[in-house]
Amino acid sequence: MNPQAKLIFSMSLLLGTTITISSNHWIMAWTGLEINTLAILPLISKSHHPRAVEASTKYFLVQATASTLLLFSSMMNAWYTGQWDITQLTHPLSCMLLTTAISMKLGLVPFHFWFPEVLQGSSLMTSLLLATVMKFPPTILLFLTSPSLNPALLCAMAIASAALGGWMGLNQTQIRKIMAFSSISHLGWMTIILIYNPKLTLMTFYLYSLTTAAIFFTLDVTNTLKLSTMMAAWSKIPTLTATLMLALLSLAGLPPLTGFLPKWLIIQELTKQELTATATIIALLSLLGLFFYLRLAYCATITLPPNPANHMKQWHTNKSINMLTSTLIMLSIMLLPMSPTILTIP
Repeated sequence: MNPQAKLIFSMSLLLGTTITISSNHWIMAWTGLEINTLAILPLISKSHHPRAVEASTKYFLVQATASTLLLFSSMMNAWYTGQWDITQLTHPLSCMLLTTAISMKLGLVPFHFWFPEVLQGSSLMTSLLLATVMKFPPTILLFLTSPSLNPALLCAMAIASAALGGWMGLNQTQIRKIMAFSSISHLGWMTIILIYNPKLTLMTFYLYSLTTAAIFFTLDVTNTLKLSTMMAAWSKIPTLTATLMLALLSLAGLPPLTGFLPKWLIIQELTKQELTATATIIALLSLLGLFFYLRLAYCATITLPPNPANHMKQWHTNKSINMLTSTLIMLSIMLLPMSPTILTIP
């Protein structure tokens, strides 16, 4: 892609995100979401592969439908209440339509079908944008409207997302699809605590984005797209592959690593709200995700590929480890001791 065009699309993504998260009016929030959608479409289809064009078409149709529902819900709320303020969403039907629209944009169950297919048809860096940056504005809208949303509906969607994200990721061999179902599962964790502690939802999203970015940057350096090629990744950059295993286990939420912090706090908050059964169910469902994270870590560090020629270390690699990748991996692994500092950030 032309560097000038890529710069324009990247700046448009930044502009659309900024407009949405800083607006108080529904029309401005909708405008920012539309700018984001139009800016990411050329990045998805930049390879001109039929699979990429199909992914961009699916993404456009889903996002256009969700934006229409969001605009319709805000118009209906303004019709009944006379308010266009995002925080003044009070009409019950508008709240229901907004929840549906944001769920479609995020890829929550039962509106998740498009997300794995779109990620599979995109490049690794575009998949990273779809899994992190593009989910930030809808998450902020959920954060702002959380007092008006239906707790039972959000809880049901969250548990279904955690269950399906873990279950569907078990039989996948394509790493981008595995990361897509991982994203759906983590969205379940973010949604289930949204009503009771919205700030914890944002902290979970930040730490998820950090760990996911570290994993995608590592996959980009080693040029790994599926499990069979991950088995040979250790021969390219052994140190980076070893830290990739720790980043995957951090995304799974194992205790000494950074990813354990949000799950720990979410379970603690649910227990404080006397939702012990809900906390137990979502904690058990996270074991499904832990299985395929362990499988990825196993393939990255222990399993040898069938071809004996790959057993020798490849000293000449196409890409080198940059400072950003190293920093993201270290943060995704070692932030847990700094958790008191993270929790005091407003």
